[in-house]
Amino acid sequence: MTYSYIKDPQEIERQSFQQIRAQTDLTGLSVEQQQVVMRIVHSVGIPSIARQIRFSENACTAGIGALRGSAKILCDVEMVKQGLTKRMLERAPLCFLNDPEVAVLAKQRRETRTMAALTHWQTALAGSIVLIGNAPTALFRLLEMLAAGAQKPALVIGMPVGFVGAAESKQALWDDHQKLGVECITILGKEGGSAVTAASCNALLRCIKGEYY
Repeated sequence: MTYSYIKDPQEIERQSFQQIRAQTDLTGLSVEQQQVVMRIVHSVGIPSIARQIRFSENACTAGIGALRGSAKILCDVEMVKQGLTKRMLERAPLCFLNDPEVAVLAKQRRETRTMAALTHWQTALAGSIVLIGNAPTALFRLLEMLAAGAQKPALVIGMPVGFVGAAESKQALWDDHQKLGVECITILGKEGGSAVTAASCNALLRCIKGEYY
């Protein structure tokens, strides 16, 4: 059997983003915000998700500036880390979820490993890019740390997915980001995940390289 389909990767991407731009409401968004929204839509195949995406006032500017300065990138899970475009990174992203000490600490505290892993973030938070795409408990713990006086990241991309705590953690981020003094990008509701979180960071990295759609 033979099938007729496009094989050229550049043409696939060009046509994909042509359709995304035509089907997605990008009204009122800056050029950089548009790139983030389109990358998220590209990841999930649902243009209507654009209505759920929220940007703090200086989110893209702060994120691009931090990435341009080779800021540390902190990931809640390996799936987020692996989804980042390696050719665009100045330094390897960090994820401590599989550190043996984390499993022990999580058991002692009777909490998730993603929560316990944030103990390793304490000295790395200042000026960093935080990517939380899987664990609502990690996002809640981050907000608690910030409220307690932890150093502030340059940008929090908080997009955990799920039915227990996901919507609530992202709403808390959106409601409290100004009080906590952090810039953020999030997707309100249950939707989210590692792919869209990584895609959001990748969009900012592409802006630095001048790769726009």
